[in-house]
Amino acid sequence: MAVELKIPTAGESITEVQIGRWLKAVGDYVQRDEPLVEIETDKASLELPAPVAGRLDKLLHEEGDIVKVGAVIAVIDESATVGGAGASSATVATGASPAVGTEPERQRGASRDVAAGASPAEARIMPAARRALAQAGLSPAAVSPTGPAGRVLKEDVQRAAAQEPQHTPGAASLRPEPGAPATGVAAGLRAGRATTTAGTAVAPVGARLEEAVPMTMLRRRIAQRLVEAHQNMAMLTTFNEIDMSAIQRLRQERGEQFQARYGIKLGLMSFFVKAAIDALKLIPQANAEVRGTDIVYKNHYDIGIAVSTDAGLVVPVIRDAERLSFAETELAIADLAQRARERKITVEELQGGTFTITNGGVFGSLLSTPIINPPQSAILGLHVIQDRPVVRDGQIVVRPMMYVALTYDHRLIDGRESVTFLKRIKECVEEPSRMLIEV
Repeated sequence: MAVELKIPTAGESITEVQIGRWLKAVGDYVQRDEPLVEIETDKASLELPAPVAGRLDKLLHEEGDIVKVGAVIAVIDESATVGGAGASSATVATGASPAVGTEPERQRGASRDVAAGASPAEARIMPAARRALAQAGLSPAAVSPTGPAGRVLKEDVQRAAAQEPQHTPGAASLRPEPGAPATGVAAGLRAGRATTTAGTAVAPVGARLEEAVPMTMLRRRIAQRLVEAHQNMAMLTTFNEIDMSAIQRLRQERGEQFQARYGIKLGLMSFFVKAAIDALKLIPQANAEVRGTDIVYKNHYDIGIAVSTDAGLVVPVIRDAERLSFAETELAIADLAQRARERKITVEELQGGTFTITNGGVFGSLLSTPIINPPQSAILGLHVIQDRPVVRDGQIVVRPMMYVALTYDHRLIDGRESVTFLKRIKECVEEPSRMLIEV
């Protein structure tokens, strides 16, 4: 029996999604709940599992297609068995072209996994890998596949390209314009060299090519929200610096015991989450939002933690963070960050934060001015820890120092409150016992 794979409801206000990477090819046997395709919404990247076990018979949409929620994107034959007559190898051997859409262009598209008359080797090249091969000028035989059933993935091509001997600068990136016949000079460019009409090889000169790549829905949404933040808020940033000696000493003294008991390292982020909650209680405007002509104060603390992923920056939210212990906070951060990078985060876990913390220090950032995540009113930016000379008791000493930045909405937070907020963060981190006795 044929079972349709439909785009599910991905969250409130989401009406369409973008097809990301197909994880299976036509003819593959899939298990129930096995990841089948990656889909992009304007809030997150998700994996869509197979609703039933069976053979993947049709792919009705290609990578990059924008489809509505509820649309059918694939068909699975539930009656097929593993290794049956409908296996992908049998499909290739007969030279049949499985249906991949209603338009003739899609049936003839080179990006499909199995095309009419395609060889078994070509059928195992994933669409993203096929494009990467063309860009790198590599032969499929030069790539070692690591995907399921011996499929060539984009990562395999990138790895093979990195191991290739270096050519003349600019030569490897030369390729003909889309739609141009791969003959004469164009064929030479695709192979990584330029030729004259007589076939004599010449060195490419001044290659200045451009490539237009459509934004993913997530990247478009990020761009939209960042522009909206600048247009709708009066953003201002204030700075301070924190001596991290006490935190580092505490982690050295108690880190092993903490990890042995809770199974996770005692990191820095949990200290800043707790310090931020303490400061938010002191300055409630930083935990509020402007809604029309009203200021809406929140009596709960849902802290967003910015996570960088391959698809873009996402901000999963720790719900009711004020109720969590240090260990629970560390476990929640680690779980959300891992699932965000694996594209297993849900849309609900990205919504409803009241305050955000972003750590550019993991990438080496010394100082930055973070942008507020609307409709929140403030965001705390952390930076790299560096040993710097500071004055203590009239003596110049070296201490591990970190710059911190608070970007706030000046419509409801004044300079006094912003400075007080950041000063409270500094006090709590430099003297962690303050957070225990709340003084």
